[in-house]
Amino acid sequence: MPDSGRVVGRSSEHSEQETFNGDESQSRQWNSKRKRACVLLGSAILQLPIWVVLQFEGLMRNWTLKGGRDITGIIGTTANGVMYLSMPFLFALFTRRWAHRRRIAALCGAILTCISFVLSSFSTHVWHLVATQGVMASLGRVVQHNNRAVAYGVVLSCKNIVGSACPFLLRALLDRYGFRITLRIWTALAIGTSILGIYLIPTHPSSLASSSPRARKIPWKFLRHRTFYIYSVAIILQSSGYGIPQTYLNTYAHEVTLLSQTSATLLLTLFNIPGIVSSSFFGYLSDNKYFPLSATTVTAISAVSSALSAFLFWGLTSQGSMALLVIFSITFGFFAGGYSATWGGVIYELEHEAAQRNEAIDSGMLYGLLNGARGIGYVSGGLAGVPLLKAGSISSLGGFGYGTAYGPLIIFTGLSSVFGGWGLLWKWKKLQHLM
Repeated sequence: MPDSGRVVGRSSEHSEQETFNGDESQSRQWNSKRKRACVLLGSAILQLPIWVVLQFEGLMRNWTLKGGRDITGIIGTTANGVMYLSMPFLFALFTRRWAHRRRIAALCGAILTCISFVLSSFSTHVWHLVATQGVMASLGRVVQHNNRAVAYGVVLSCKNIVGSACPFLLRALLDRYGFRITLRIWTALAIGTSILGIYLIPTHPSSLASSSPRARKIPWKFLRHRTFYIYSVAIILQSSGYGIPQTYLNTYAHEVTLLSQTSATLLLTLFNIPGIVSSSFFGYLSDNKYFPLSATTVTAISAVSSALSAFLFWGLTSQGSMALLVIFSITFGFFAGGYSATWGGVIYELEHEAAQRNEAIDSGMLYGLLNGARGIGYVSGGLAGVPLLKAGSISSLGGFGYGTAYGPLIIFTGLSSVFGGWGLLWKWKKLQHLM
């Protein structure tokens, strides 16, 4: 009898332990889902106030500032350029030395962004907007997003979701209040949403420790690999043309094809919507178990398709032809918007080369440098856009869109896009040499 009592007792204890483990497992799953939901919601909220930095000038070109409205196109490209150029340095700082200060830095970035909006509302010259929105706000934005616990794909998708809804909101505010009051309204919106978004995103465990062992040095041997420079040049070229439609498409639709402001604003929304799924699509092409494609092939698909979209759909538009502009916005937004999703395959290829040579490689720093290359492209494209627009006003390149002042911009967009896939030619030449 004692033995049977002991067996019953053990069985009861075992049953209680299983129940406890089951409850603990369910609790962990619930916490994990809650954290993912907070990250998603926080990322979307953080995109709301800073979306104005990237596409504001495309919607406010009807307001005249000293310096000419033609050069307002450099505001958004400068903002993107400064943001991406600063990423390699900030990634290094907040991954290692200042990891425990990420949240404080994010709050400081939000404050800097809000200050830049207030100062922008007092602008009387174009260079004021370049300094406040193009430089200050973009620096605040990138510091605000220093938390690398947030997956890049999540942020990219949230950016496109928010970017699809914001053009109409911003257009309504601009039409009713003008750009000065609109920027002050956006400042108030930025203050509340930034604080909420920052605290919704959980702090990464590496951010909690104020002191850590001496960090190992960053390995730089990957800089000796030719592959890194091939892809960096491709990213620079593709990015230089990617910002052009975002900047000039709204004005082109209103002035050249004579569409209403509502229809022109709709094109910006259609430009952003495809990016919600294109990043996942291009990531799947290079990372599926059935038929994975190389990084060079995937980048070439994105580059060639977006170039064809610019040449055939944007270039062949005529007065009143909204259909072609809609097709261009959707196709270019999809193929060009998914280009950065190919970087996972690029990083994997560089990691594979480093492993073959028994070399260490820091994927985070590599990703930061690729973003730096993108920043160079954005700045270059913005600077090139102003003289190209002036050149188009002086001489005509033919009919349709090519014969307008935007003709050189269309050609530049198509050529820079197609050269974003030139890595495929380099790889093909390399294979021919081996044969």
